[in-house]
Amino acid sequence: MIERADQLVLDYVSKAADAAHGVLRQDHRLDFVQRLRARIESERSGSEDPKVVARVLARFGDPAALVEREARRLSSGGEVPRIQAEPEVRPAESDTAVFPRVVDDVPPGVARGMREARERLTGRTERGLPFAGLRRAVMAGANPMATGGRDARTVVKGHPREVLAIGLLLLAALLVPMSLPSVAIFQVPVIVWAAGAATVLTSDSWSFRDRMIGIGAPMFGYGVGGVVIGALRVGGESGLSAFLAQFYAVSGIMFMIFTGLGVVWLAYRLWDLS
Repeated sequence: MIERADQLVLDYVSKAADAAHGVLRQDHRLDFVQRLRARIESERSGSEDPKVVARVLARFGDPAALVEREARRLSSGGEVPRIQAEPEVRPAESDTAVFPRVVDDVPPGVARGMREARERLTGRTERGLPFAGLRRAVMAGANPMATGGRDARTVVKGHPREVLAIGLLLLAALLVPMSLPSVAIFQVPVIVWAAGAATVLTSDSWSFRDRMIGIGAPMFGYGVGGVVIGALRVGGESGLSAFLAQFYAVSGIMFMIFTGLGVVWLAYRLWDLS
């Protein structure tokens, strides 16, 4: 969560720096970016929650608009203005102070080159290509620098709840072939799957669509897949009992297969979104 919040700030400041390129002089651009970053840090008040940071950035508005206002100030020879975000509900947080000047050791030209190189390495230029996130995940196994330093360990460390949910879903699938005693009227794999599904639903790292795919795939496989494959296996036999026998023979296998597909999707989306 901390890395995601900081990345939101870096992305916003980078957009402002890009918008200022060619509009402000180098020294003015550096001063503007430094003051903007310091003001954002002041507004977020040390919060590491990505949602809070996103709301703070939204109050600052379009980075290009901030650059235009800075350019007008410089052209008119005015004083350094009080650049402020839009006020929230709490009036005490609506006022902002003047951006403090901060000395940056990295010249803006070098910082821009580093950012462009990092974007190329992380595959952002592949945005229009399918499964770019999956390719970056595979690359990270051999070269974490190709994904901005992210690898499986950092993703697991940053998303413990999501990893737990994926583990529970996998465990539920692996328990299907085992003959375990029921708990009350429920089979053990069903209980484990329900715990995994509840954990998936409480996660804020996946979108609603991703969560529905992850927990809906096993149910689809068990129900629809079991019915379709069971009906095909009945063959010339007739009667409900013959169909049910084939349904129960294949529904567990279909549950395992589609659980695996759902887990693969959740893992892929977790990597792509983190």
